[in-house]
Amino acid sequence: MSLDRLDAAVRAGVAAGLLPPGTARPTEDSRPWPVLLLIALGAWLAALPLVGVVGVLLGDLMQRGVGPYIVGPLVLAGAVVVLRARDVALFVEQLAVPALLVGGGALGFGLFRDLPDRFACAVLAAIALGVAIALPRAWLRVLLGALAAALVAAASHPGRWLSSEAFGDGWGIAWHASLALGALLVAIQQADLGDSRAARRAAALESINAGWLLAVVAGLAFWSGMTFLVAGTLGGAAELGTGLMPRRLGSVLPALSVLLALAAAALAASRWPALRRPWCAAVALVIVLLGWPMPALGAALLALAHAASSQRWRLAGAAGVAAAWIVGAFYYQLAWPLATKSLVLLGAGAVLGLLAWLVRERADRAAAAAAPPNSRAALAALALVALGMLAVANVGIWQKQQLIEHGRPVFVELAPVDPRSLTQGDYMQLAYRLPDAASQRHLAPAAKVSRPRVVARLDDRGIARIDRLADGTSLAAGELLIELTPKGGRWVIVSDAWFFREGEAQRWQRARYAEFRVAPDGRALLVDLRGPSLEKL
Repeated sequence: MSLDRLDAAVRAGVAAGLLPPGTARPTEDSRPWPVLLLIALGAWLAALPLVGVVGVLLGDLMQRGVGPYIVGPLVLAGAVVVLRARDVALFVEQLAVPALLVGGGALGFGLFRDLPDRFACAVLAAIALGVAIALPRAWLRVLLGALAAALVAAASHPGRWLSSEAFGDGWGIAWHASLALGALLVAIQQADLGDSRAARRAAALESINAGWLLAVVAGLAFWSGMTFLVAGTLGGAAELGTGLMPRRLGSVLPALSVLLALAAAALAASRWPALRRPWCAAVALVIVLLGWPMPALGAALLALAHAASSQRWRLAGAAGVAAAWIVGAFYYQLAWPLATKSLVLLGAGAVLGLLAWLVRERADRAAAAAAPPNSRAALAALALVALGMLAVANVGIWQKQQLIEHGRPVFVELAPVDPRSLTQGDYMQLAYRLPDAASQRHLAPAAKVSRPRVVARLDDRGIARIDRLADGTSLAAGELLIELTPKGGRWVIVSDAWFFREGEAQRWQRARYAEFRVAPDGRALLVDLRGPSLEKL
C-alpha cells in the first residue's frame, strides 16, 4: 500500500470512528538503510568480544544458583530501555539487539536447567510476547512473534522433539496448538480498538501476529516433509517427512484438517460475497477433501484465507507457498501407494479444470473482453509459477542425466530381503552391507540435517567394499565417498527398492549386486541390478 493510500485509509478510519482522534501514520525512519546496515554490523562485531568477556567474568554465577535469573532480566530490561529511547546514539541502539539475544539466552539457560522443557518453553514464549509488546520496532516484533509461536509449539509437543516418532503426529499437534493460540491473538487484536492505548496494543499485535503466522505455516510445511522433487534436486537435504500419516491418533488430525479447511472456505465466503456461488462451493469441496490425506493442509488454508481476506498479501503469499509445499509433500507419504496418490491428485485436478472450463463457458463474452487492470499481472504470475515448476523438474532430470552419463560405475553387494510389496506391486526390496555405525540410533533421519557418507574401496571389477563412515579425513587411493539416504528410520544407499513389471520376478531373483553411478561428492543413483558375475539381467 502506498503512503498516500495509507494516509487516506487512516483519515477514513478516524472519520468513521474506527480509530481514535489524532491517529496518524507512523513516521518512517529517514536514516539511509546502508548506514543502518554498516552500523549494525559494527555493533555486532563489537558485541561478540564483549559477550565473551562477560561470559568469562560471570560464568560461575551463570552456572550455579540464581545467576541466570539476575543477569537475564537485567540485560533484557536494559536492551528494551535502549530500544525504546528516542535520543540515543545509533551505535548504542544497534548494540541493544544482540543484548536481547544475550538476555534471553541467559534466562533460557536457567529455565531449561531448572524446569521441565515444556514449561520452560511456555515461560519463554510469554516473555517473548511481553518483550515484543514493549518494543517499538515492527521487525523485532515480527521476529519475536515467530519465536513465541515456535516456543508454544515446542511446549505443546506431546513427546520428544527430535525422536523418529515425533514426526508422525507430535509436531502436528504442536503446530495446530500454536495456530489456535495465534487465532486467539488475532481475536484480541480485532477487539482491542476502544481507545488510543488499545489501538497501540492492536498495532503491536499486528506485527506479532504476522511473525506468528509465518512461523506456523513454516512449521506446518516442515512437518509435512520434503515436497515433490526438491529432495532430489538439492541432493544433500534430508528427507524429514517420509510417511507422515498420523500413527497414534488415527483419523484425528485428518479430520481436524478437513474442519479447518471448511472454516477457511466459510471465512473466505463471509468476507468475499462474490465467492457465494455454486461453482465456488464445488471448488471449496475439492480442496476440503484434499485436507484428509494431507493433515497439515487445512491449517495452512485457514491461514491463507485469513491473510488474503484481510488484504495481508505478503502473509497470504507465504501461506500459499506453504499450502503448495504441503500438497507436493503428499508424494512422499509412503502409507499410500503411488498409484492411489496419483489418482487422488489427478482426480482433484480434473474436477478443478472442469469447473474452470464451465465457468469460462458461461461467462459473458463482453465481460471477459473488459478484463480487470490486474489481469495481465495475474497471468504473468501464473506463467512465472509454471516456469518455476518446469525449472525445478527439469533441473532434477538434468542432474540425474549428468550423473548417469558421467558418474563412476560402482557395484554394491546386496543382502537378501523380502522380495514383494502388497501395496506397491512387484518390486524387490534391497538391503546393503553397511558398517554397523550406519544403523545406530544417533543417525536416525529425524536427528540429522545433512546426510552421512560412507567410504568404499573398489576392486578391479568396480565392486565396492564399504569400510567405514566418512569422518572428514582424506581418502586413500582407490577409495570414494557414497552418500546415504534415510528410508524408514534407517540409512540406505539411494533406495531400498527396485521396481519391475509384473511377471518378471524370476528374472530379478538372480540379482546379487546393485549398480550405481557415483559423483565425486558422493551423490549416487541406482541404475541397474546385476547377477553373480556382474552380468546384465
